[in-house]
Amino acid sequence: MKWRRATAVAHKEWREVLRDRLFFTLAFVVPAALMLIFGYGLSLDVENVPFAVVDYDRTSLSRDYAYRFIGSRYFDFKGYAASERELDPLLKDNRIRAAIIIPPHFQRNLLAGRAAHVQTLIDGTIPSRTQTTKGYVAAINSNFSMEMLAHHVSRLRGLPLDQARERVQPVRLEVRYLYNQSVKSIWSLAPKLIMLVMIFVPPLLTAVGIVREKETGSIYNIYASTVSRGEFLLGKLAPYVAISVVNVLVLWFLATQVFGAPFKGHPLFFFLASVLFVTCTTGIGLLVSLLVRTQLAATLITVILTMVPAMEYSGFLMPVESLSGEGGIEARLLPAMYYTNIVVGSFLKGVGLEVLWVDLLVLAGYTLALYVAGYLLFHKRPKT
Repeated sequence: MKWRRATAVAHKEWREVLRDRLFFTLAFVVPAALMLIFGYGLSLDVENVPFAVVDYDRTSLSRDYAYRFIGSRYFDFKGYAASERELDPLLKDNRIRAAIIIPPHFQRNLLAGRAAHVQTLIDGTIPSRTQTTKGYVAAINSNFSMEMLAHHVSRLRGLPLDQARERVQPVRLEVRYLYNQSVKSIWSLAPKLIMLVMIFVPPLLTAVGIVREKETGSIYNIYASTVSRGEFLLGKLAPYVAISVVNVLVLWFLATQVFGAPFKGHPLFFFLASVLFVTCTTGIGLLVSLLVRTQLAATLITVILTMVPAMEYSGFLMPVESLSGEGGIEARLLPAMYYTNIVVGSFLKGVGLEVLWVDLLVLAGYTLALYVAGYLLFHKRPKT
């Protein structure tokens, strides 16, 4: 292999990227745009749930109970309704997502030491939000019930209110959130978005860049030249790897400075792991380019092979451990899961090579296999 020839191929490819405005946009603008679109448009936080209240009791205790929800940052109060009949159209057109119905004699029953049955209606069209909203309702209701029980015990036994609270709640649960203390979904999603963008854009650039030469016929110049296939592949892929490395740095800046995700790991380890990952994904684009003849086909197959599996089987939205047996196996056969472990570990947990060496080793093996397969499948003489 002569490095001068590989460098000449790389220089030619770089000039093609700069000359084609559409390709230049795809290389340098689309990754950041995807990061911003997904980052601002995708959130797993459940806050400001719109809700209404039907208060049949209209007493101080019923208002106090309703204010527990009205004053919560997790709920967005839309007003009182006169009866349950008014709630149905509000729920159907999504003006509210939940409703609290306080029955008559709510205060009388509580002061007499009897249970008061409050009804909650929750829109169940989005199950994940429904379950989270249900948890919020249960927590607020439990807190109010404990307060009422403490007041009741205080009156019956003549105890101070603080002592009564300790009697009715002998075991107190204290929860500490590790690694993401604010429990912000964007802190978890922003690092994973680096994975999602970088598993899609590098292979797309590579596949379209090589297939474009097939469509225009310029690849026959390579077939007729003295450039070896190793020199051609090295020179062809090197610019896309370099572009992808630049994009990783841009996406890291957006994740930390725009979305505020903390970065606790070692910068050098994260950078080297990212270089390995984009080298791996560029190899995916190489294989795609060897299998198709048109840029449209290259684009469609790249999306199917990269972004779709990455959304489902990388731990992007749900932990890999929660997938079914077959889903877990498929996740471990794809590189996305291993890089997801690296970005989450680097950003949120502050771990490095001592913990993530297995993921790094798998990515290295995956990269080697892709490039060996690409080298063996690429031929300087087209098949007739």
